[in-house]
Amino acid sequence: MIIVGVHIPTAILLPSYDQTLNILSLKTSWQTPSLLISSIICGSKSSLIAATAYLTIGLFYIPVFHGGGSIGYALTPEFGYLISFLPTSFLVGNLSKKIRGNKIIGYTLCSIVGLLIIHTIGVFNLLLGSLTQKWDETLYNMLFKYTIVPFFHQLLICPAVALIGITMKKILFIK
Repeated sequence: MIIVGVHIPTAILLPSYDQTLNILSLKTSWQTPSLLISSIICGSKSSLIAATAYLTIGLFYIPVFHGGGSIGYALTPEFGYLISFLPTSFLVGNLSKKIRGNKIIGYTLCSIVGLLIIHTIGVFNLLLGSLTQKWDETLYNMLFKYTIVPFFHQLLICPAVALIGITMKKILFIK
């Protein structure tokens, strides 16, 4: 699901003043939401295995990441965000199992926690890379490009992640 998600652009419907709906394209893909959905549906162990398989496939076999793939991808600014998929999948999977009551709010909050983990680790990698002068871009440009813009767009998708998670769990008869 994560491999397919990286190739699907995101968009939201916005009402306009003349009662029609406009499609607003977001600057992110379904890669991160797919990870969050799999964590909510499958739990911590299965989603950790899926995230590990995704990273392994992207680093050693097929260029499935948003910007390609190969072992050289580990030296890019984006890799901090990708490696964060491992703790994120585990923690969101564990958190989602503890949700009682209103699942849409609970799963939305789980998704937001997942985004915070991903972006915290990603920003830490950017800071480390900037301190060691690993990349040519300025820290400000990288923060804007890899965290600020995508974070708010991914935040808009969190309720959809929760809704898809609830629906898929019902379809698959998962408690």
